[in-house]
Amino acid sequence: MSGEADRAPAWTLYRPSQRWGFLGILFLASASSSIDRHVMSVLIEPIKAEFHASDTVMGLLGGFAFAALYATLGLPVARFADRGDRKLVISAALAVWSIMTLLCGMARTLPELVLARVGVGAGEAGAMPPAQSLIADYFPPDQRARALGVFISSSTAGYLLAFTLGAWLAATHGWRSAFVALGAPGLLLCVLTLFGLREPRLRTQKDQRPQQESLRTTLAALAGKRTFVLLCVATILYFLVAYGAVIWFPSYLVRVLHLDLVSVGAIFGALGAVASLVGSVFGGLITDFATRRGGAYAARVPSLIMIGVVPFYELALFSNEPVLFYAASFVGAVGLSAAVPAFFTLLHRICGSPRRSMAVAILFFFANLVGLGLGPVLTGVLSDHFSAAYGPVGLRYSLMIAFAALVLSGMALWAAATSVERDTED
Repeated sequence: MSGEADRAPAWTLYRPSQRWGFLGILFLASASSSIDRHVMSVLIEPIKAEFHASDTVMGLLGGFAFAALYATLGLPVARFADRGDRKLVISAALAVWSIMTLLCGMARTLPELVLARVGVGAGEAGAMPPAQSLIADYFPPDQRARALGVFISSSTAGYLLAFTLGAWLAATHGWRSAFVALGAPGLLLCVLTLFGLREPRLRTQKDQRPQQESLRTTLAALAGKRTFVLLCVATILYFLVAYGAVIWFPSYLVRVLHLDLVSVGAIFGALGAVASLVGSVFGGLITDFATRRGGAYAARVPSLIMIGVVPFYELALFSNEPVLFYAASFVGAVGLSAAVPAFFTLLHRICGSPRRSMAVAILFFFANLVGLGLGPVLTGVLSDHFSAAYGPVGLRYSLMIAFAALVLSGMALWAAATSVERDTED
């Protein structure tokens, strides 16, 4: 017997303990990525002070400089990942972004720092699509949301270290030391991914040449799915807030609420980490539950969550009390994190096995180039505009406007619910 009939699903090749071991390695790699991405957020103020930069320039540094190659390189990397050895892609990417993070700490001018951040984005382009593709192969469909929730919660560890350790290093040894200390461990992790992960395609001879389709066929298949198009729209708007606006929170706390950087890193970092962990795990569980009732629920649940967190963020920004800010933004952060497993569970439900990495890369291309790339810039431009009239509090008004994008994101997901079942290709 040959062909698809004799090809067992990839997840049957491994024992449950092996699957979770692989997920643990991918968790560490993703945490490293999160550290190197988020550390810039807590370093905005000292970098801005040293180079006398505007909020617009810092928005470009924190957003577009990172997102430019992160978004564009993700597509060819994903194309290779859908055909080749995904563990090699992840290992090479980890080495690149770790080295470039070290170079950020060695930058002596703002242009040098911009180029190094571009390099970090280029390296991280090779992480998420193949990692999610591997998880979808390691775990059966009824366990994917749980596994993706655990994987996505890796940002908790990265977020916490980026804020707490990054802020302490910046305050005591300068912002450059934060880049060096947080980037170096990634070079050890790339060895772990290279020798610890397994590529299901290479397990047996018949899996060495998986069914492939042309790039045109892949793009046409995805573009023809209404759910995929609306999911891209929702994700772009989500990233405008999740990365584009939230990256400014440490600056907001220092500049508007007059808190010191070390306490901001410790408190906001810890609360953000807990919120991410609770939200990601809860989001995975509730998405598994909702999906069992039908694919439409996997879109409606995060839709309601995202619209529901907007009042909490607006309350946090409206208040002048740090305690109320922390409490309200914590609730909002739990909701933001809870929506992410549903995004990718929905994506893997509709994309089809031959194009998993490419589907993730296309989603990230639009989400990162517009959301992560332009989000911090747009927030910075608005901040410069309002600050010219109202002083430091102008950043508050800028952020309050930015968070309204979550309502539009939720509306796009709600609209996608009507086409999920038709587009399903598990």
